[in-house]
Amino acid sequence: MTSPGLLPPGLLPPGLGPARTFALVAGVERYDISRRWNLRGPARDALRFARWLTGPGEVPPGNVRLLLSPLDEPDTLRWPDSPAMAALRTAYRPATEENVKSALLDELPQCDGDLLWIFWAGHGYLGPRQELMLPCADARPGQIRHLNLDSALRFWRTDLVTRRRFPLQAALVDSCRVDAPRDSRWNFGAMDYGGGNSVPGRRQFRLYASREGEAARNDAERGAGRFTEALLGELGERSVREGVSELAGAARSIHRTFQELRERGDGWQLPQFVVDRDWDSCSFLDDGLPGPAAPAPSRLDQRAWDELGALFEGREPPRGAHEAYAWAFTAAGCAAPVGAGLPGDTLLEVVQDLDERQGGRSGMPLAVPFVRCLADRAAEAGHTAWALRLRDWVGETRDRLALPVLPPPPPAPRRTVVHVRLETPPGGGDGFLARIWLRGERTDHVWESEHGPVRLDAVRGELLRQLDLIGEGSGPLDDGAGQPSYGAVDRIEFHVPYELLEADFDRWPVPRGPGGRVRALGLLYQVVVRCPQERAGARTEWRTAWRWLCARGGRHPEAVRVVRDGEVTDALGMELAAGPAPACVLAHTASGPSDGLLEAVLEGGVPVAVWQRGGGVPDPALLDLLAPAGPGGGPDPGALDVLGLPARVREVRRAAAGAVPGAPHARQRAAGGDRLVLLWDDPDDMPGLRSLT
Repeated sequence: MTSPGLLPPGLLPPGLGPARTFALVAGVERYDISRRWNLRGPARDALRFARWLTGPGEVPPGNVRLLLSPLDEPDTLRWPDSPAMAALRTAYRPATEENVKSALLDELPQCDGDLLWIFWAGHGYLGPRQELMLPCADARPGQIRHLNLDSALRFWRTDLVTRRRFPLQAALVDSCRVDAPRDSRWNFGAMDYGGGNSVPGRRQFRLYASREGEAARNDAERGAGRFTEALLGELGERSVREGVSELAGAARSIHRTFQELRERGDGWQLPQFVVDRDWDSCSFLDDGLPGPAAPAPSRLDQRAWDELGALFEGREPPRGAHEAYAWAFTAAGCAAPVGAGLPGDTLLEVVQDLDERQGGRSGMPLAVPFVRCLADRAAEAGHTAWALRLRDWVGETRDRLALPVLPPPPPAPRRTVVHVRLETPPGGGDGFLARIWLRGERTDHVWESEHGPVRLDAVRGELLRQLDLIGEGSGPLDDGAGQPSYGAVDRIEFHVPYELLEADFDRWPVPRGPGGRVRALGLLYQVVVRCPQERAGARTEWRTAWRWLCARGGRHPEAVRVVRDGEVTDALGMELAAGPAPACVLAHTASGPSDGLLEAVLEGGVPVAVWQRGGGVPDPALLDLLAPAGPGGGPDPGALDVLGLPARVREVRRAAAGAVPGAPHARQRAAGGDRLVLLWDDPDDMPGLRSLT
């Protein structure tokens, strides 16, 4: 008797082996339609599946049609070291629609084989008739070129593929299966490859990474799809004959693995072998497997959409939108998508993305907790009327759709920031006009140089006095009931004229403890410089870049740009102003930053910059100091949290001073970690815009 999951020996063609096995293997990471579509991992997944075919499977490389459109240059991919993969490295083609159709519908049908593998990693959408559409690399706005997998599989069941060839066909798809949005920007069109008469005896097996309505998860740290990782683990070192005969059992094992992930809250997708027949034509739907059934996707109704259209009209995603997006998955009881940033430029696009995903077991549409968190953040920002309208929408939608109770969103992080503004007096002269504010739950003006300009040492003395008062919870900072109104100071921001951007505020000595001990200000607090008054003419670019950065949670592959000496030209400012990215510049210039770089940063509206005081190329590079390692072991610019740089730069300063246990003190100091300057200009946090004069 055949064991569960095995293809009965009688159904295996006698000659089935590597030489009679053919494959289409595709991995699409880069899409022409939009940079937001790009994702990392599918190209690596395709290479790993090709390695299994040509390695343990011993399939000749000439039998494999490899299509790749990676994010990076193909030579930077980790190509497995084997003669077969070396041959594929020279023979692969981009994953365009023309190449896909040529390989799958023209070349492979002319081959004489017993087994066809189709492996695809990339995006996936369901059409109006629930057919799976797999966008190609040359998908463009208004015409999303794609492979209609269902139509292609129908083609392969007909006599357009010569009879007695390819009796076994297996399609393995690591993609999402969410409904394609129905608007003019998402024109998939109609794609049907035709077909002749069905050929009896052909068997097809389809294994998808997710059910209808679900998104498939990608592991950014490994640069791999979760589904492909599990699939290759099951195939292991099996031969092609063993792999195909045991494919059903492998699918059941993968299904159980993801079911456990779902139950632990580590994932929402559930792989599904969708055809209703096994290789031997027995019923094979995985819905009969033990365990909790996957919830049906919960969606908003038309009334909810109409009301959101009015609520979101004319509004850009606010500062807390990314935080609300991430919390929506937590509130609905499912894992958040891998990858940073909002999935659209408008609030309606974000809600559309959430509504196309499958929520947790509670049946809560992901859009509802998103709007609930937005309401709280709007109230905290003082937009009371809009916050009330958002909360009313949440309440009415919950009642109408009979949704469960929502937990309250977590409060926004509370920070206490001291703002020190310095301004050159009219007509020049010695000293600076100065003012100090304290911002926490409210903003207080706590000191001003009322009798004319003062020297920097006087500003330092007053700043230290104010820090002492805050620490004691006394003086004007008392709330009237004997309780301090502010917590401990997190950050000190110096708003300065251009000529003070290189000043060593972070090195100002602060008395600490007995015996006259002092510590540098930048070791005790996050210390940044700002230069808002020098951004005349670039305020639109400045605000656009900052809001673009916040909408992506501070992390994006294009958020950070490293600038070297040869790039500091008269045109650099205009180049930086051309788009919202980059939002952060890291200076790797031998000359000082005042020799053209800072002017370009301010002209380009770049809100964040890091450089080494006095110039000099940092060694090791600033990315090595500031960014976490990526999949290849080197620093990953897309993983650098630009919004967290004040805290990160303070860590580097402390490590350079030997204040971090286990930190490479000598390496940090050699790299100038104790000389880093951070320009941090948040256009939404500007107390006292009025000139001090």
